[in-house]
Amino acid sequence: MKADPAVQRRLLDLADADAELNRVVHRRRTLPELEQIGEAERDVQTKRDELVVAQTSFSDLDREVKRLETEVDNVRKREARDRELMASGGPAKQQEELEHELQTLARRQAVLEDEQLDVMEQREALETNVTKSREAVTEAEQQLAEIQSRRDEALGELEVAETRRQTERDLIIKALPDDLVALYERVRGQRGVGVGLLQGARCGACRIELDRHALNEVREAAPDDVVRCEECGAIMVRETK
Repeated sequence: MKADPAVQRRLLDLADADAELNRVVHRRRTLPELEQIGEAERDVQTKRDELVVAQTSFSDLDREVKRLETEVDNVRKREARDRELMASGGPAKQQEELEHELQTLARRQAVLEDEQLDVMEQREALETNVTKSREAVTEAEQQLAEIQSRRDEALGELEVAETRRQTERDLIIKALPDDLVALYERVRGQRGVGVGLLQGARCGACRIELDRHALNEVREAAPDDVVRCEECGAIMVRETK
């Protein structure tokens, strides 16, 4: 295959564009924000789970407080009724029974109020815990949003770079012979690199030095001959004098 030396050198520009496109793809896959987002999402879920546990515990105690309030209210109503009955007079035996019941109700009310106070203190502590857990969720969600924003910004920059390089690549390919491009693409698909600059005796694609025989063949080739590395098969662009 033959191609003007200047045309062959344009393959190096094409390789530069492809290398940059590969870097963009690699960068997109390995953005540090991607791993950070995974960690942040797990942290958000953990904080949300902790909030649910705190809210559930608070709700359980809140129901217990309301139950105790109802019991205390019922005791007070029963006490008020008994006192009304005592005030209305009646047989001595009934008065004695009412007095005994009032004493029992007083003890029951004291026990319930102590229990109620203890549960209310626990509820207050849990309410604080709920507030802190909710704040932790908000903070974790904000951190996640910030990382996602950085990721989106980085992806936007990569997309711009990719579009610019792809446009350059398309223009380069249009200016090159089809058979030369086909050879370049075939070698690149097989080896990862399709062309390299021959520097001294070293192939710029595989970085291996040619032996004396291969180097002599390259030097004896016509300037418009498309020569390839015997090691990696890449097109070797020779420096023009």
